[in-house]
Amino acid sequence: MQRKDAKQFDQKVLDLYDDYAHGRLNRREYVSRLAAFAVGGLTVEALMANLSPNYAWAQQVKPDDARIKTETATYASPQGAGEMKGLLARPAEGTKFPAVLVIHENRGLNPYIEDVTRRLATEGFLAFAPDALTPLGGYPGNDDEGRAMQAKRDRDEMTQDFIAAAKFLDTHELSTGKVGTVGFCFGGGMVNQLAVQIPDVIDAAVPFYGSQPDASDVAKIDAPLLIHNAELDRRILAGAPAFEQALKQNNKPFEAFVYPGVNHGFHNDTTPRYDKDAATLAWQRTIAFFKKNLV
Repeated sequence: MQRKDAKQFDQKVLDLYDDYAHGRLNRREYVSRLAAFAVGGLTVEALMANLSPNYAWAQQVKPDDARIKTETATYASPQGAGEMKGLLARPAEGTKFPAVLVIHENRGLNPYIEDVTRRLATEGFLAFAPDALTPLGGYPGNDDEGRAMQAKRDRDEMTQDFIAAAKFLDTHELSTGKVGTVGFCFGGGMVNQLAVQIPDVIDAAVPFYGSQPDASDVAKIDAPLLIHNAELDRRILAGAPAFEQALKQNNKPFEAFVYPGVNHGFHNDTTPRYDKDAATLAWQRTIAFFKKNLV
């Protein structure tokens, strides 16, 4: 199956998928509402298949790519779930690297986020992507189950797990001690929280369409931010002006980009919401930002 383009769908269909992917609709409600768009011989099942992630599309860097080395790493999260695991990737050559913490969406460490982690390693970074589903057995192999599993975890405990991951990178023997973080959706919101909660660890932060912290917490941020949002993502954009105004009032360095005509999840190349031009530009900006602030 080839990935379809977002423009091939009614925007209301993409909005329904967004609601389902974020738990605002259960599966029964999602299927029921999609039925209104199953016309002209297109079944609901086919429509769902076209909207669902296909991880074959996400692999830009193979796990055995000779440019990098990867391993499953374990770290302690004493204030969180205890022992956590994640994917650690680094360049094949070298001994010390600036580090980037990669924070997944609301469904665990899936193949898309693993590939993003490997992409960072090819750019010269020590990249680490924890799996918030570790205490539940890890990412189960599909996003629907992963999303249900992550919903069972306590949000504050997960925050502590990612704080511990950032500190793990900060002191890792292969790390220069410069730590950036990038995250997507749930992960974008977590990036913002880490910038607030551990400003002594985070040296650069890149939230992709992430929920914003409280304006009263913005003064705690020390790291420069690079904010990526989507024009059609009304939910996240609703909080953007207040966040950016608070950043300005507190003289915090940041850049914010809204990519025109694209949906929430435009960087995720496993669904039709992916937009190649916007994703490529946002990633180029992200790598340049990390190299400026971490190298």
